[in-house]
Amino acid sequence: MLEYCKNILLKVSFSPKLFRKELHKSSSWLDKKERLALKAWCLATFGHMYHDVIIEVYKQLS
Repeated sequence: MLEYCKNILLKVSFSPKLFRKELHKSSSWLDKKERLALKAWCLATFGHMYHDVIIEVYKQLS
């Protein structure tokens, strides 16, 4: 499931609104370990574009 979520995020990364929506949805599907792995991957892959979005989504999920 983690790889599927990464694939979706790669495909919607052109739109901040879609990225936020899919990140929230994807994170809610995953268990805690996978959620942390997805957060780390997102920050490494999209941190330059969506750092604030990623942090905000994960604060909402905590």
